[in-house]
Amino acid sequence: MNDQLIIFDTTLRDGEQSPGASMTRDEKLRIARQLERMKVNVIEAGFAAASNGDFDAVKAVAEAIRESTVCSLARANENDIRRAGEAIRPAASGRIHTFIATSPIHMEKKLRMTPDQVVEQAVRAIGWAKEYTDDIEFSAEDAGRSEIDFLCRIFEAVIKAGATTINVPDTVGYNVPEQFADTIRSLIERVPGADKVVWSVHCHNDLGLAVANSLAAVRAGARQVECTVNGLGERAGNASLEEIVMAVRTRKDVFLCDTRVDTTQIVPASKLVSGITGFPVQPNKAIVGANAFAHESGIHQDGVLKHRETYEIMRAEDVGWTTNKLVMGKHSGRNAFRSRLQELGVEITSEEQLNHAFARFKELADKKHEIFDEDLQALMSDESSEPKEHFRLLSSSFHSETGETPCARVTLAVGGSEAKAESCGSGPVDAAFKAIEVVANSGTELLLYSVNAITTGTDAQGEVTVRLSKDGRVVNGQGADTDIIVASAKAYLNALNKIQAGTEKMNPQV
Repeated sequence: MNDQLIIFDTTLRDGEQSPGASMTRDEKLRIARQLERMKVNVIEAGFAAASNGDFDAVKAVAEAIRESTVCSLARANENDIRRAGEAIRPAASGRIHTFIATSPIHMEKKLRMTPDQVVEQAVRAIGWAKEYTDDIEFSAEDAGRSEIDFLCRIFEAVIKAGATTINVPDTVGYNVPEQFADTIRSLIERVPGADKVVWSVHCHNDLGLAVANSLAAVRAGARQVECTVNGLGERAGNASLEEIVMAVRTRKDVFLCDTRVDTTQIVPASKLVSGITGFPVQPNKAIVGANAFAHESGIHQDGVLKHRETYEIMRAEDVGWTTNKLVMGKHSGRNAFRSRLQELGVEITSEEQLNHAFARFKELADKKHEIFDEDLQALMSDESSEPKEHFRLLSSSFHSETGETPCARVTLAVGGSEAKAESCGSGPVDAAFKAIEVVANSGTELLLYSVNAITTGTDAQGEVTVRLSKDGRVVNGQGADTDIIVASAKAYLNALNKIQAGTEKMNPQV
């Protein structure tokens, strides 16, 4: 067996399909550059035919990334494939990933096509893709519920037509590890030309088995795994990149392969994706959770102190965990600020952006004596997530007293004017949101309110995520401040600005 496992990251495509996780072009570029630093093999940058915005984002990633293959998803129709081909044209290494459903229920109810028609359409799709690239991946959507004989037939046909990677998706997370491994093993044994292609898997986590199914498939001969940072994705998500990579790296005695991934970039990638999407990582999440390498039990602590490997099978530093590093203070200059951002992988695109970010850094330094890397990352995440500001917080005051109803007073810049409002609520955050709504009258529904401490200590910044919905559109807003209520107001206004700006959700399933 080939000893290289290809890591195909679909955070920018499938991960983005999580409600509220849509990203701007610039946010996609930031994540793509981090994935390139992490040395993932393939970056699926989006679904070029989904919208003009997604086309532009895929093209921008293709222009920027030199060390990883850049891929666009496309349904098995000519328009989708030609849009994908044009989007990846600037890439140093480009791939078209085309798919069609193969399960009886999908063919009959969704496609309304016969099996013969599905095979013919798949072969035509490969032909169109070959006009743009020799790197063509074919996926049988809902393969996990498809008939094995039909999978053999369609895979044989697309391999003959020129597909170079064959992906077997468990689209609805229906499979279990032993069954899925048997499917992969059987396909590799039965499909003519199986030795000429890379076998890939794409598992969803509806039953919590995405990683287990993916790893079972690797043991059965799959040599590409499609996954996302933090397991982000539709419904219960996808196989988690960090868990796949570290399982294979840690258990080389079981998996006869390894990845080229720079594992020290895993935690920075996790924090970046979490900050941009507003999806916090649970503390007990494997590899990237805050408690992943923490030991509370006295027995565990004693063992680790005597010999680390008694309770740790990986080193925290190997996946990018470091002690909070004090890097900046209120006397730090612009050049030091810029240099540290570059070391953190944050790109500054203009002097105007640098000046604005540096001014906010100075404001933070006046409130918080110790500025850690995590503070800078949150500040820049907040900075980059700001759309054109229709609403901006100018000043605020909050009153909360035991036995009294909390109240908030806000002054907002609205377009070119100024508006003041006050309101009461069940708590100071509720009062702040209601005061903002007196001015905004947005008609949105609050779906999520989440607070996370960025660093330790009582002076830590709070990072707030607010998810709003209006007319079927879902957006996330982020805000960070040492004052949680101010951070909350910033996050709410950030989300309102996205609603106001009409930020398009690039969801290929719509």
